[in-house]
Amino acid sequence: MAADNAADHSAGRAARELARLSEERVDHRFKGLPPDAEGLTVGELAAQRRNLFTDGFTTPVLALSAERLEHNLALMETYSERHGLAFAPHGKTSMAPQLFARQMERGAWGITLAVPHQVRVARAFGVERIFLANELVDASALRWIAGELDADPSFRFICYVDSVPGVALMDAALREANATRPVDVVVELGAGDGARTGVRTEAECVEIANAVAAADTLRLVGVAGYEGEVPEATPERVRAWLERLTALAVDFDKANRFADLDEVVVSAGGSAWFDAVADVFAQIPELSVPVLKLLRSGAYVSHDDGHYRHLTPFNRVPDEGALHPAFRLWAQVVSRPTPEQAFTNAGKRDAAYDIDLPEAQVVHRGGVDRPATGVTVTGLSDQHGWVRTTPEADLAVGDWVGMGLSHPCTSFDKWQLIPLVEGDGTVTDYIRTYF
Repeated sequence: MAADNAADHSAGRAARELARLSEERVDHRFKGLPPDAEGLTVGELAAQRRNLFTDGFTTPVLALSAERLEHNLALMETYSERHGLAFAPHGKTSMAPQLFARQMERGAWGITLAVPHQVRVARAFGVERIFLANELVDASALRWIAGELDADPSFRFICYVDSVPGVALMDAALREANATRPVDVVVELGAGDGARTGVRTEAECVEIANAVAAADTLRLVGVAGYEGEVPEATPERVRAWLERLTALAVDFDKANRFADLDEVVVSAGGSAWFDAVADVFAQIPELSVPVLKLLRSGAYVSHDDGHYRHLTPFNRVPDEGALHPAFRLWAQVVSRPTPEQAFTNAGKRDAAYDIDLPEAQVVHRGGVDRPATGVTVTGLSDQHGWVRTTPEADLAVGDWVGMGLSHPCTSFDKWQLIPLVEGDGTVTDYIRTYF
């Protein structure tokens, strides 16, 4: 009964906090929004259903396609169901509570995050299940987590452990906090020599599992990792690592490490190899308790026009469907110094550029869109895009250029309030981010 009451309280808090987003006032903090909207609430501005091109928005402005977002949310919901996977999308991609809520409505088990600040944001908006894909050794953060667990019996929190010293630090902090509920942990298996975090050998995994068993502030609930860090990744290398991960879960189960659990967590899955995750996880044998096969892909929510466009598993298995790039950055041509050169007013402060440069796709002039033929972004300054043009490019000062972006993780973090735009340019909502 107490857990049910806590869950109801958390759901109510989530609804209130999401509703409060619409009460925030529009002002100078938010890039690209119409200057004459100053003082309106976000909800009031959304209700006006302004047009992105004709109703006062200033460039540069990032737009999120309403139709493509909905398509991507639905596709990953059905993909997870089809393959028997629980889904905890990586929320650090967007850090947008409205998108968290829509992912949960689409059947997500919970939300994956990376650092304590992100967990605090998710908890403020009532997220009940959080997978922290990182080791947590910060004493202040652990004290806060202990308080959240103690106060809310329905809150489920899982994080990585990848070292015996890390286990010791966690245990000491939780003891100091007088934690009454143990923190659930999964041993992180590293993706190979030269990869990022994670335990390099199975023997070390056993040592860490033993250390967790000796700490009554922690509870071992499974194994996890990130196949996207497999060095020189190929389908064969990724599957080999995933098979090591699932074999580790089997070995732990045979050693009776999960005897007191209702389920074992086995988790992986970035946005590049989730087809391999689905295939290998489907082969996990029956264990002593049910297995929660937890996929964590996050970039799917907006997809992109670069990095993930080429790596998406749907390219390898087209019968499963296809994700659609949902972001478009609109900038204006502000200079045309030569027939071969132009400059837009969007630069590093506005566009993702850590992997690929923006891709010019559309030119908007006089209410008409046409392909950006002969228009190529070649570089970014702080507030300018460098554009090369060929003779067939019809590009003039004042034109709006719509650009596709690569790597959504560094697109969301540059915009605090992102217009959600329908195909005809109507803005129906605004997505608030917290980076």
